[in-house]
Amino acid sequence: MALSTTALDPPAGAPAPSRPVAANSSSGRIHYWPGASLWIGRSDGRTQWHDHHAHQLSLALDGQMRLRTQEAGPWRDFRAAFVRSHAKHQFEVDGARVAQLFVEPESRAGRALVARHGGPGAVELPDAIAAPVRAALRDALDRDADTPAMIAAGAGALALLCGASTEVADELDPRLARALAHVQERIRHPVTLADAAAVAHLSGSRFRHLFVAETGCSFRAWLLWLRINVAIESACAGASWTEAAHEAGFADSAHLSRTHKRMFGIEPTSIRHVDPTATAGAASAAR
Repeated sequence: MALSTTALDPPAGAPAPSRPVAANSSSGRIHYWPGASLWIGRSDGRTQWHDHHAHQLSLALDGQMRLRTQEAGPWRDFRAAFVRSHAKHQFEVDGARVAQLFVEPESRAGRALVARHGGPGAVELPDAIAAPVRAALRDALDRDADTPAMIAAGAGALALLCGASTEVADELDPRLARALAHVQERIRHPVTLADAAAVAHLSGSRFRHLFVAETGCSFRAWLLWLRINVAIESACAGASWTEAAHEAGFADSAHLSRTHKRMFGIEPTSIRHVDPTATAGAASAAR
């Protein structure tokens, strides 16, 4: 049974605000685990219009954020929202701490989130549901929790919101599940639709049709989503964006930058990764 949510889509024909806002920039930490990632830290400014393959849970840990899903529509304030896979949107925040959970639609959690909170575009989550999630993530951030603890906090947040893990959904066609696992294991190497189709024991055309039917997007779009996340993870580990682009299979850093902007609404260079270990070390040295 679906829980109560409030649609964030604006009324048709409503005017958009005209006030100028700076492009979004963020500082914080990004943590990956199979089927999901947690982006957590401080954010300021407005993203450009964007969409991506993952479902997105956006939580304001301090104050509120603003969201819109129609270019001519007004901004709506929220503290927690669910944005479905491939729904175009913009976010805006005024120098507050936020958490963004990206969840693969093919996962158990991805399916459960749609069943519980899904709607066209984006919906606001009731505070009774979202408040304990925000509190747990805020506590982990305040404690400068290490990577395993942050991942545990992110997985725990999903459990509270949808009662499911990020393992591949049982309903997913097993031929496609095999192909997805094959590509994910080899994502740092050249991989094609023909390679994935062979693992699924299907022709290229049959595999392409099955992929779209099961995931709601093209194989190429999904592959780009995987590659952009490989690049981000590499950059967070200390690589330059040029090095990260090559590691993830992009032609160059310009291609990576265009993809990042299209999927997240911001330039990759506008993200500053904060290493809590380095911060703690610097604080200790200052004492």
